[in-house]
Amino acid sequence: MDDALYGTRDKRGNWKPAARLQYPQVFVWPLNFKAILRWIPDYLAPWNFFYAAIAVAFWLWLTPSMETARHFAPGWIALIFLRNLALVIVFFGSFHLRLYRQRKQGTQFKYNGKWLDTDNPEFLFGNQTVDNLIWSLGSGVPVWTAYEAVSLWMFANSYIPFVSWAEHPLYNALIMLLIPLFREVHFYVVHRMIHWPPLYRTVHKLHHTNVNPGPWSGLAMHPVEHLLYFSGVLIHWIVPSHPLHSIFHLVHLGLAPAAGHTGFDKVVMGEESAFDTHCYAHYLHHKYFECNYSDGSLPLDKWFGSFHDGTEEAHQRMNERFMARAARQARQGHE
Repeated sequence: MDDALYGTRDKRGNWKPAARLQYPQVFVWPLNFKAILRWIPDYLAPWNFFYAAIAVAFWLWLTPSMETARHFAPGWIALIFLRNLALVIVFFGSFHLRLYRQRKQGTQFKYNGKWLDTDNPEFLFGNQTVDNLIWSLGSGVPVWTAYEAVSLWMFANSYIPFVSWAEHPLYNALIMLLIPLFREVHFYVVHRMIHWPPLYRTVHKLHHTNVNPGPWSGLAMHPVEHLLYFSGVLIHWIVPSHPLHSIFHLVHLGLAPAAGHTGFDKVVMGEESAFDTHCYAHYLHHKYFECNYSDGSLPLDKWFGSFHDGTEEAHQRMNERFMARAARQARQGHE
């Protein structure tokens, strides 16, 4: 598979997709029902269906009963932590092993022609991968597990509204379908908030050290950012839900950053086959800092004027925003 058929490569070896970024024509007015019908299969598969399947398996076989979860105990909390840890290691590790250790496709479809840093003082021990692993596994998975354990405990004790699948299957199915969309809104709000200068300098800067991200960069965050990022699951403390919803929500939050930070536009699986990572928008965010705060189907960046579609025109608009902001700050400084 020739990457030149799908994009261009500059003198530095950086690759850029030929097609500009576009949102699906779903959340527009007037409604385009044909576009919505075309979008539904892409929305469901492969990732949302995959994350939901993992959540169902976790709920059926690797989650304590509600009777057990009524009381905090090291045993069942350790079970949740270990299965979350194993899932992250296998899922993130698979991307990293194929793309960065084995380098199965070299730099084919790789946005940044350079490999991950191994001698950069900005990272713990100077190594980007080691740094990312420490923050992902040492902070990300524990925070994920804490939210999950508390949520299960609250469901088990009827402190939050519980809805049975047997009694309300359609309602519960609808909640499952809406979780990824709610995730996008929550992520956008939190992401804009942590780009506020005081929070950026003290919290979010750690994640943005990964200008050239790899799979493990996805969950490499400051613990405060992990608390904010995984807090989306708190919606199930308010909206009547089932424990499966909270597990699915957290699995989605925990795994989606891996594909979103691969640094590759496509993962090649054979001579003529590959799957899209759909991470170009977020790669541009890491590269340019103040664009593409959202990630997915909802055109939040387009609505709020921070969308970068990869074209020169979008880059010019972004630079104009930078210049306008700098001018405002200069005027304020003289007042």
